Amino acid sequence: MGAAYACIECFGPLEVAYDLSGITRESIEAGPHSLWRYSAFLPVAPYAGTEANLEPGMTKLVRADNLADALGMSAPLWVKDDSGNPTHSFKDRVVAVAQSAARRLGLTTLACASTGNLANAVAAAAARAGQDSVVVIPSNLEAGKTITTATYGGILLAVQGNYDDVNRLCSELIGDPITDSWGFVNVNLRPYYAEGSKTLGYEVAEQLGWRTPDQVVIPVASGSLLTKVDKAWRELTTLGLIESSPYRVFGAQADGCSPVAQAFADGLDVVRPVKPDTIAKSLAIGNPADGPYALDAARRTGGAIASVSDPDIVTAIRLLARTEGIFAETAGGVTLATFQKLLATGQAARDAETVLLNTGDGLKTLDAVADHVGPTAIIDPSVNEVRAVINTR
Repeated sequence: MGAAYACIECFGPLEVAYDLSGITRESIEAGPHSLWRYSAFLPVAPYAGTEANLEPGMTKLVRADNLADALGMSAPLWVKDDSGNPTHSFKDRVVAVAQSAARRLGLTTLACASTGNLANAVAAAAARAGQDSVVVIPSNLEAGKTITTATYGGILLAVQGNYDDVNRLCSELIGDPITDSWGFVNVNLRPYYAEGSKTLGYEVAEQLGWRTPDQVVIPVASGSLLTKVDKAWRELTTLGLIESSPYRVFGAQADGCSPVAQAFADGLDVVRPVKPDTIAKSLAIGNPADGPYALDAARRTGGAIASVSDPDIVTAIRLLARTEGIFAETAGGVTLATFQKLLATGQAARDAETVLLNTGDGLKTLDAVADHVGPTAIIDPSVNEVRAVINTR
């Protein structure tokens, strides 16, 4: 493979295939405490994990009993909390794999089009490896994501337009002589990049004791994360590393950018692009490249893809924080709010073991909750005033 991302015959995304023979649970468990324990499943050299990188992965799978009680569930509920990665989102996984590919292909500058979390991950990974970076973002991103990316160094270009404008610009840049040494992790390195998402699926299965849950709920931006978690579990099943067991895959979007959820509701196999307008900016991709494949995975497994309003997203962020001490960014709020909606409609089951994917840290999207929370009271440094506040609760 080279730095190519689309089939020259059908223009569809390229998919990596492997010879996975010889992989065992023991060989995986003997690997490093990072995503590189799954390197045999990835399009990387066997020594990729020893090269300078952020070493993401092996984030916590948190049993969420308090949240399960709040939702009226009778089966275990888990939160796979990928805010524990080095730049506090799952994007560190995909960048690690793309960075390894860039090295093999002689591309010395890491680049990307981003809605924020990827910007952080690319700038930080390049800094760790002593590489140059060029990050292109919409100019209206949350300050937390823009400031952190700029702090890691490298070139940060804020474009007056939405993510789809940014992505189109990056596609147009490929082929220009100034980008000869650039690897756009989510454009011309996308087949490598996308495979990094599989490691979330492997980790969930390993952390559950080498099995899959009954249900999983995954936020949908491009749709790639959803399809790759499903691919990971199918690979483990094919190899006999987990027992073949049915699971249902659910996708979550915000109403303000829900082209895949709308296609699911309409029974369509294609996704009609939309103009995003939601507080969940990390999911605001109006023309998702893997939307049709996400639809296929949800339908094939008996799942669904649904969407929720911005107020519901904020409520869900606060519910997760209040019950489990996990402060999710807006995408995490989308995931939980969608799960609540799916439970209410009976599309998801309360008696089925479920994993919710939290893909980012709420500290990056403080604006979403800033108008809804604050101090219980503002008081003088007086014991009597503390008593007054406590006694009125």
